Amino acid sequence: MEQQNLPWFKTEQREDKTFVFDPLRRRYVALTPEEEVRQKVLYLLVEHLHVPTGLLAVEYSVKVNGMDKRCDAVVFAVDGRPLMVVECKAQNVKITAKTLDQVVRYHAALQPRFLLLYNGLEGHCLKVENGVLQAMDHLPDYAEMTVTPFSTAP
Repeated sequence: MEQQNLPWFKTEQREDKTFVFDPLRRRYVALTPEEEVRQKVLYLLVEHLHVPTGLLAVEYSVKVNGMDKRCDAVVFAVDGRPLMVVECKAQNVKITAKTLDQVVRYHAALQPRFLLLYNGLEGHCLKVENGVLQAMDHLPDYAEMTVTPFSTAP
């Protein structure tokens, strides 16, 4: 699938609900406020940060403290190693310490190098550097995600 030809933001009405076509999951999903933010982040990752669609998983299942959880999205390296965990919230949900705790739990399970939190208005990208979470002043593109050395969990 070519990244430039993905049908982003294609919607349809069913009864009184709006659905958006997710080109990565290849199906229509309910257009909730969180899904709208997720679709915008997926578009950013693929179209602007050059993440290959085949290395991006949506609603990725992960075990956290023995419980089944789902990351909004995970970016993978060619070798299958998780590079970035993405957590999306609806615009009316503030990014708080609780949100950070959630994505840090995903980090503990998957050990990615980068974490992205976004609510459509506010975004935070963090990297793990020598076991410490550090705020980034930019979003890494896929090339930077794959070149940056891998380190251990915080």
